Amino acid sequence: MHDTERMNSGEIRAGIGLALVFAFRMLGMFMVLPVLATYGMDLADATPALIGLAIGAYGLTQAVLQIPFGMLSDRIGRRPVIYAGLLVFAAGSALAAGADSIWGVIAGRVLQGAGAISAAVMALLSDLTREQHRTKAMAMIGMSIGLSFAVAMVVGPLLTRAFGLSGLFWVTAGMALLGIVLVVALVPKGTGALQHRESVVAGQAIRSTLRNGDLLRLDFGILALHAILMASFVALPLALVERGGLPREEHWWVYLTALLVGFFGMVPFIIYAEKKRRMKRVLGAAVAVLLFCELFFWQFGNSLTMLVIGAVIFFTAFNLLEASLPSLVSKVAPAGGKGTAMGVYATTQFLGAALGGILGGWLYQQGGLGGVFVGCALLCALWLVIAVTMREPPYVTSLRLPLSPTALRDAGLIQRLLAAPGVADAMVVAEEAALYIKVDTQKLDRTSLERLIESAPAMC
Repeated sequence: MHDTERMNSGEIRAGIGLALVFAFRMLGMFMVLPVLATYGMDLADATPALIGLAIGAYGLTQAVLQIPFGMLSDRIGRRPVIYAGLLVFAAGSALAAGADSIWGVIAGRVLQGAGAISAAVMALLSDLTREQHRTKAMAMIGMSIGLSFAVAMVVGPLLTRAFGLSGLFWVTAGMALLGIVLVVALVPKGTGALQHRESVVAGQAIRSTLRNGDLLRLDFGILALHAILMASFVALPLALVERGGLPREEHWWVYLTALLVGFFGMVPFIIYAEKKRRMKRVLGAAVAVLLFCELFFWQFGNSLTMLVIGAVIFFTAFNLLEASLPSLVSKVAPAGGKGTAMGVYATTQFLGAALGGILGGWLYQQGGLGGVFVGCALLCALWLVIAVTMREPPYVTSLRLPLSPTALRDAGLIQRLLAAPGVADAMVVAEEAALYIKVDTQKLDRTSLERLIESAPAMC
């Protein structure tokens, strides 16, 4: 198979269908962020601290169940886990929709997070796509997550204005059920689970992943980024009302402006980081901008104009970091360890969301808007100190290549590959009859690599 082959219809259907499932689920998670701090105060027993808990509560169960559900899908199949997860998510949405107190919304958000299907969806996508097209299919899901966040920031306030907070949760429940229909109707049936270490968590690799210093730095980074995001969404909607004088029904245009400008603003920096191989420098600069932004909100966010300017800066840095961190994890993870590294990364991301919501609500209750912005700034400062100690990542691409029986018996294959220019790491997994390898494609292209593997001496 060559890279020039096109994705077949089954792969396209799998990519689109599962990307939509991801998008609908993420929409349900994110749509409440811009509205819960303002509309949630109308609920019985609501306090800023409990609003913060409601914002971040889904992250607690999501973090705990993310890896176990992925491993469960290896045992009982991807689809049963995905269907069950979407039903649980819909049940959580319905529970929150019917709640008349903040406690009911918190319970609903906790139940939403228990539908932790991300790992199972990614594993199913790997089962249904060939090796040379898997990166493209994964990119579809990555794009759907980014797009769903942007849409949620705009649609959430509009839906809540039209139908109230309860109506927003009912829409979320409906989207989860629609996700089940999409999997049944659009996603092709697979021939069975594929053991693939680049997209699933390998239990035996968790310990080594947790001992990798650079991966831990990146895990802390995504934890901090989502903690800052959730805490900021406790404060920013309230700041738009209290300081900017903008009615809560009109917040959508602020988020639309910030996200659009922020998206296009980050693109040149992403290109520079990859082309010039300066990802560490760009990462550090983006964290510094995020730190500046929180201090800007604290000191100068006293008018609508200043808050909008701050939001644009915030989302430019946020989008850049959100796009860069997974790429860095992929580069830093050892050969055959990407799936496990991404599983741990996703777990810390959800823990960050939980921590940020809880901390943001508590800080607002103790110190008002300024307390939240200062708390976020301190977390940014800690992240900056950790980020600058990271080594420059290797600029490599992860590949999984099937091995012939002859190549599998070649005792010198790994040594020969590691001696080749551009090969950073390699690992043979005999039970998969596959080679996991990390290659600098500027120094060694795939054709040359395949030729090198096929040059294995004949074995008796």
